[in-house]
Amino acid sequence: MKEFKGRVIAPGTVTAEALVSHGGLNTLASFQKALQFGDKEATCGDQNNPDLFGKKMKGKALCLPQTIGSTTGGMVLYCACSMKRQPACLLFSKPIDSLAAAGAVLADVWLDDVSMPVVDNLGEEFLAYVKDGMTITVKDDGVVCVD
Repeated sequence: MKEFKGRVIAPGTVTAEALVSHGGLNTLASFQKALQFGDKEATCGDQNNPDLFGKKMKGKALCLPQTIGSTTGGMVLYCACSMKRQPACLLFSKPIDSLAAAGAVLADVWLDDVSMPVVDNLGEEFLAYVKDGMTITVKDDGVVCVD
């Protein structure tokens, strides 16, 4: 087991299976099927992300460097949470962008029955170490344990 310490953006604790992207997550392209077409498993629809395309994101510990794409990114994350189609957590190797942070914080504040812990600044070593299928545990203090 290896531990990484990051900055808490949205608090919470969770244990989930890792799903790793080495490229940026285009939130709109990735969650469009889940939000518009009723895909309850949030299958990634971003054809430009070979790490995630076609994989189910709901309930996974989504490990990534950053989000990319349009200004709708924060609202897309919030909507995924409100529809209960969100990843178990978002774990960023780099600093989170303001749009993704807004969506995560709004979901944390406005939605009573939804949790999606978000931690950023975990470092490049985190993203190099974690692999799909590993077990991730997120703690309240921003410590992320990878088994």
